[in-house]
Order: sequence, then structure tokens, then C-alpha cells
Amino acid sequence: MTTAAFAELAETMEFLEDWEDRYRHIVELGRTLAPMADALKTPATKVEGCASQVWIQPMIAGSGPGARFDFVGDSDALIVRGLIGVMHALYAGLTVAEVAAVDAQAALARLGLDSHLSAQRSNGVRAMVGRIRALAAAAAAG
Repeated sequence: MTTAAFAELAETMEFLEDWEDRYRHIVELGRTLAPMADALKTPATKVEGCASQVWIQPMIAGSGPGARFDFVGDSDALIVRGLIGVMHALYAGLTVAEVAAVDAQAALARLGLDSHLSAQRSNGVRAMVGRIRALAAAAAAG
């Protein structure tokens, strides 16, 4: 299960053969994210397990398993902000029930990120995925 935004991102990443170009693209993706209000950067929205500061605030439209999932996120690190952009492309617009069906590991492998992120960044990405899945599961449960 992937979104159209993620499919487009994957195509772009496949086109960029050099990893420096791919990293630049991910950083640019982060720069295009809507800004997150400082008031939302609280302990409740902070993602634990990331070396950088990361915040994710869900924005759920509707209720129950058919509710649409979206979020705003931010980080104090440019590359991590870009990885939040990757997560946004992967999950935004899905139903909260569909979020659980996303194979994030396979999706990141499709982008080549699984083998090009440091162990610390990979742990941070897993923490973001876990947080997104938990937020969607809570919304699905009502």
C-alpha cells in the first residue's frame, strides 16, 4: 500500500543515481513541509528514540477506521526534516486503518534508505513509524 505522493517520490529517487543528489532531494522535501507551530512542539508530540528533536502532531479527519490520516511534523535537523517529508508522502491521506497495512521497511528499501542511513537515523525512522502507527491505531479505535 502506497500513496500517489510516495510513488512519485520513489520515481524521483530512482531517477537520481547519485546518493548526494538523493540526500539533497530529501533535504529539499523537508524544506517544502508546512511549518509546525512552536506551540505544538511539546513533550506530547515529541518522538522518543530519535537522536534529533522530532515532533509529530496528527491531524485526523473523520472518525473510526475510515478516518483520514495526516500529520504535521518538524525536526531540528535538515535531513531528519526530510525524512519526516518521506513519512508524510508514505502515510498522509490514507485511512487510519490503512496506515497499519503500510510496510514501511519495504517502502524505505524501495528508496534505498535502508542501506544509506546511519544506525542512529534508522532508529529514528523506526521511532517515527512507530509513533505514526500508534497515532493511527488510537484514532481507529476512537
